[in-house]
Amino acid sequence: MKAYELQGFGLDNLRLVDRPVPVPGPGEALIRMRAVSPNPRDLGVIDGFYFPDLKFPIIPVSDGVGEIVELGPGVQRFRVGDRVAGTFAQGWIHGDPPIGWHTRSLGAPLDGVLAEYVVLPESGIVRVPPHLTDAEAAALPIAGLTAWQAIAEVGRVRAGDAVVVQGTDGVSVFALQFAKLHGARVFVVSGSAEKLGRALQLGADAGVLYTEEPDWDRNVIEWTDGRGADLVVDIGGAATLNRSVAAIRPGGAVCLIGIMSGSAAEGLQLVPTFLKRARLQGINVGSREMFEAMNRAIAANGLRPVIDSVYSFDQAIAAFAKLGEGRHFGKIAIAF
Repeated sequence: MKAYELQGFGLDNLRLVDRPVPVPGPGEALIRMRAVSPNPRDLGVIDGFYFPDLKFPIIPVSDGVGEIVELGPGVQRFRVGDRVAGTFAQGWIHGDPPIGWHTRSLGAPLDGVLAEYVVLPESGIVRVPPHLTDAEAAALPIAGLTAWQAIAEVGRVRAGDAVVVQGTDGVSVFALQFAKLHGARVFVVSGSAEKLGRALQLGADAGVLYTEEPDWDRNVIEWTDGRGADLVVDIGGAATLNRSVAAIRPGGAVCLIGIMSGSAAEGLQLVPTFLKRARLQGINVGSREMFEAMNRAIAANGLRPVIDSVYSFDQAIAAFAKLGEGRHFGKIAIAF
């Protein structure tokens, strides 16, 4: 089979190689991959940001969808022909994440899915909604589930709530879609007029360009008639956290998802955090149980992930390059 191996840090060290087709063992499934969808995390792995001691070679990319073509002995939950996606956090089935769960994540430190065939344990895969294309289904494991946990599991968004979404990348667009699915009003903060326009077309109720309105938290307070938002989905990190706290209502929540501006928030203003009784919740994808709940909601409502562009398997490096440029709206996919 063909597979991409990361043989050293840097995109120049991502190579297309031949490997033997893996054989499923007891409790495992062999999956012929149909599409994958790279995330910023994958770029962080390639660049050495997340795992500086990573052992090479490794197959990158966490998110993908494929068809089961062979089952190992003892598999009970799936059949040959099922279309499935792997869970990012292998071994996190339900409840709080188990100790050391991050050491069993696909795409590093475990091999990922940028290969024609992969083997995964049946405990680490889920069926995907049947109405989705392969490219759409490939977007679910990290971007979709991260947004779902923020909106549905932690944020517990209800009809009429006010939700602020930062950015228009994969997680942000999913958050917008899931918030609207729950009946919320959504305010989008973006740096691009074109992308903000697309977010409004997708259902956002209002928005602002932070390049023109750097104090965008004031716009949120005005939009909510002085009350503040119930939830802010924060992807900016260090540079946006204070504004996210300022934008919420007393008792509101900030879901911390991204670190685009840095991971060390030395300038966090604690007094506003106390006065607001702010709930700051770190979000890191989710469990298999959450994944299955999200898929039921997607299937019941016919929701379709937003795919910016689809590359072929031999164009994988170009797909990573576009992801790094940050010009996309929604998700990028690589179809086999």
